[in-house]
Amino acid sequence: MGFLERAPAQPAPGSTVDSWRRWYHRHSTRFYGPNRRNSWLSWIGEERLAVGSLPTGVTLPLLRDEGITDVVNCRSTVQTWLSQDLAAERAIFGPGHVVHAPMWDFGQPQHPRLWSAAARYVADLLTDEPTAGVLIHCHQGRRRSILLTYAVLRLRGHDPDEAAALIADHRAEAQLVRAYARSVERWLDEGAAPVGRLR
Repeated sequence: MGFLERAPAQPAPGSTVDSWRRWYHRHSTRFYGPNRRNSWLSWIGEERLAVGSLPTGVTLPLLRDEGITDVVNCRSTVQTWLSQDLAAERAIFGPGHVVHAPMWDFGQPQHPRLWSAAARYVADLLTDEPTAGVLIHCHQGRRRSILLTYAVLRLRGHDPDEAAALIADHRAEAQLVRAYARSVERWLDEGAAPVGRLR
């Protein structure tokens, strides 16, 4: 989709559909999950912002205890269908606390319509809610999630070098793809208005 996806109505927790999705997610992420050598969660300094790999059936239930209140999923829509991770996240955190910024990882510039509303959402949430803790994840927690994390840090007042250093210092797997960073800087130069909407 060409905008940040907010959750449609979801089945009530404990429903048959919800239970099936969680069962499917738990099993699918065993086969189509992140590299086990990657950290499942890395907090970025004092920003109450974490980057991680795809939450699996093992790690997803642990997120609340780690201080996560909200999730931004940067995996493509097809990937979320394959793993049912977006549905599983919404079942645990509630539809109002999980947003989808769907991207493929091609290493080319990423249009702001895919991620800018999510960046603004997270930056505003961290400013307005002192107890919020946000997880941004893609599949491996290496590239797409780093684009969005970089954008959030830039919106929160860090200059490009500071933002890049904060990420590198706290997430060993992180790769700030040059084309992705340029996409963020171009968006900021154009006024940093979110393109698209939450729904």
